[in-house]
Amino acid sequence: MHTVIDPKIMYFGTSVILISTLNEDGTSNLAPMSSAWWLNQSCMLGMSSRSQTVQNLIRTQQCVLNLPSIDLIPAIEQLTLLTGSNPVPESKAERGYRYEGDKFGIAGLTPVPSHQVGAPRVLECPVQLEAVLQAVHPFEQPSSLVAMEVRIVRVHIDEQLQVEGHPNYIDPARWKPMIMNFCEYFGLGEQLSSSRLAPVFGPK
Repeated sequence: MHTVIDPKIMYFGTSVILISTLNEDGTSNLAPMSSAWWLNQSCMLGMSSRSQTVQNLIRTQQCVLNLPSIDLIPAIEQLTLLTGSNPVPESKAERGYRYEGDKFGIAGLTPVPSHQVGAPRVLECPVQLEAVLQAVHPFEQPSSLVAMEVRIVRVHIDEQLQVEGHPNYIDPARWKPMIMNFCEYFGLGEQLSSSRLAPVFGPK
């Protein structure tokens, strides 16, 4: 039997992403988020336009999407309720956010240079996607939410994730992404069955 509810949040489960961008003074900002989906070489990101990450992305037109595995939950938690905006926006201050200028340091993560964008990658993340901004779409008006379309221009992966003999394919059995499901952390379980799509899109 089904029932009608009015859920406070609608987060049915997406990958956690650490977005790195450059501040106006050239320092790095790092922010966790989990409203994202991919299609071919593009990704759609959903965030508040009041965030430092969005302001940086609109100004520089560049970012890195760093995908953490489940072992980085402690680092993500260190970044939770921090903002690179100073002063802290009133809406965030009311929810307990505070300003932090050195997010890499406080999370114990290591910045490494990117190849095609100015923002650094996160060394500890097994997947790092350099991206450029394509478009910004106002979302769910009236609100501060925006959907940002970015195009992936360079993909870095941990060599352990590669399919043996097929360097341009990622082995899904070796990739354990961190998932945010209704604001709680989850990881992937074991493979349930084979898929008829795998032979179509997998390595030949």
